[in-house]
Amino acid sequence: MTGAAVRVLQKVRPDVECVQADVGGAALRASKPALPEETRALCDRSDAILFGSVGLPEYDGKPLVERPEYALFLLRRDYELYANLRPVRLLRGLESASSLKPELLEGLDLIVVRELTGGIYFGTPKEQRIASDGIEEAVDTMFYRAPEIERIARVAFELAGNRRNLVTSVDKQNILETSRLWRRVVDRIAPEYPGVRVAHLLVDNAAMQLVRRPAEFDVLLTENMFGDILSDEAAMLTGSIGNLPSASLGTKGEPGKQFGLYEPISGTAPDIAGRGIANPTAAILSAAMLLRHSFADETGATKIENAVERTFADGARTADLATANEKALSSAEFTERVLANL
Repeated sequence: MTGAAVRVLQKVRPDVECVQADVGGAALRASKPALPEETRALCDRSDAILFGSVGLPEYDGKPLVERPEYALFLLRRDYELYANLRPVRLLRGLESASSLKPELLEGLDLIVVRELTGGIYFGTPKEQRIASDGIEEAVDTMFYRAPEIERIARVAFELAGNRRNLVTSVDKQNILETSRLWRRVVDRIAPEYPGVRVAHLLVDNAAMQLVRRPAEFDVLLTENMFGDILSDEAAMLTGSIGNLPSASLGTKGEPGKQFGLYEPISGTAPDIAGRGIANPTAAILSAAMLLRHSFADETGATKIENAVERTFADGARTADLATANEKALSSAEFTERVLANL
């Protein structure tokens, strides 16, 4: 689907040079590390990364460093891509594609702000081992420091200040010490943004409210694992996880032109690989986010988003969105419709 995104990106901005490099499973199959040095060097001298997807079943069960996902782990860590933005908006024409009633989705326009370089995915120790009594055991460590929470909270508050002025911070403070710290730090930052309201929800309640009153959310602020789960749930509000783009931003770059990694949130789909039926929407919209955040090109980003929305409004559907009475377009056919609407 990255190829479709590149075609759309270069139609809008023919001056943008796109260079392809192996990563994840493609690199491992070529007997390279998940993130080869030549790929890292290319990233070093680039303005942004338009990322495909990683994850193949043949690598399941292997140590992390031997899995495709390790590439993402390294990119997020080494480029300090701590802020993951996942916008969730109901596209015109897809009102009936969601499993929720259309009246619950009216006005749906939220963004999940997920902390990306801390928490249980990065904490140590992280290992499987044999205990002294001979029993197999495993440990993952959820770990946060206050500055990590402060910087992601500020991202959420600043976004909310340009939207509907509401941050909903998600935690599990009734059980987790990390969540108690999280809530305390968010409350400490909140007075710096007097125009923005802050609300707190336990993660289980947040999951329920996302399907009960989704349109009432504005900015959802979450730690790493909670954001991973909740954003996938939120994606289905739009009809398909194949619709949701993301941007992972960090400290590199100048204001308004941040270095970032842009990718669909859906990951790989090995069961349909090579069949030409995957939904390219999330990849195409990720290219729009790339223009907005790394090239400060709001006009180009909006052109792409409008073209995608027009394509759906015209009745185009990929296999994951088509009903029994609708013709499902191939990935290539859908991309051609978007290009025509540009």
